[in-house]
Amino acid sequence: MEQIMNVIKQMIRISQAEIDHLLDLCYTTNFERNAILSQPDVIPHEIFFINQGIVRVVVTDSEGTDHTIHFALENQFIADYSSFIQIKPALYTLQTLAPTQVVVMPRKAIEWGYLHLQEGQKLGRLIAEFYFIYQDNRIKNLYARTPKQRYDSITDVFPNIHNRAPQHMIASYLGITPVHLSRLKKTDFRKD
Repeated sequence: MEQIMNVIKQMIRISQAEIDHLLDLCYTTNFERNAILSQPDVIPHEIFFINQGIVRVVVTDSEGTDHTIHFALENQFIADYSSFIQIKPALYTLQTLAPTQVVVMPRKAIEWGYLHLQEGQKLGRLIAEFYFIYQDNRIKNLYARTPKQRYDSITDVFPNIHNRAPQHMIASYLGITPVHLSRLKKTDFRKD
């Protein structure tokens, strides 16, 4: 629980007793590769903090095609936040891409934080703000930048992603075909 404790302490002012109680309401669990943490049409009741591993966020269109819309790495919180906050069925699938260890923050931990921590609402708000800003930037990048620009900047957002996620998922995230991704990589390789 040390990783999540350090991240929370960077986000808000919190006493050791408060953080100890908050983390007593949470638990650590391990998932194998391709495990589903959250799925569509089910109300999510937890937020996950990634200690180790990688999670992709997927939306499936009406034709059954999966679209990768986000990757989450170590020391990040991940959930279908909108559905979590509104207590509505999820739209996204959260899937591990490697063996992954997470700290599960159940709804009761989040609610306890809101009620008992001086900055409890701030923690929830900061997590939601981070995800909102990420999604806003993602939309801007998808429509305002070329595929080459998106490819060139992906490792800034997701370090070492090319070694951690299959290329077809990276292509999906970038909004291009795997063939186009292969061309971009060849062009990039020729520069070196």
